[in-house]
Amino acid sequence: MADATTSWLRGSLELVVAAVLAESDQHGYALAQRIEQAGLGSIRGGALYPVLGRMESAGLVEAHWQAGEGGPGRKVYRLTGSGHAMLSADTARWREFAAALDHLLEPTREEPR
Repeated sequence: MADATTSWLRGSLELVVAAVLAESDQHGYALAQRIEQAGLGSIRGGALYPVLGRMESAGLVEAHWQAGEGGPGRKVYRLTGSGHAMLSADTARWREFAAALDHLLEPTREEPR
């Protein structure tokens, strides 16, 4: 069974990917590294690449091949204008959701009776 962080990451992966790509264009491995560096846990290619494919099909990201330096080329992803719009809208919705959850969890911060 996956830990809670892994489940939360899987459920928000499209938003996470968009946020990372808003920082800079990235190839898949670098995306996974950045997500892990952010403290969100590790993500396997088997979960990441299908999300990137869906985002590309939806016009949220564009991809191009970049020649490798001494190795194979790699696909680099870039957030499109539609992707930036989705990121902005979903960020607002995420903040509303997080605030509602924080409010709901507030009683759990009290000492047990």
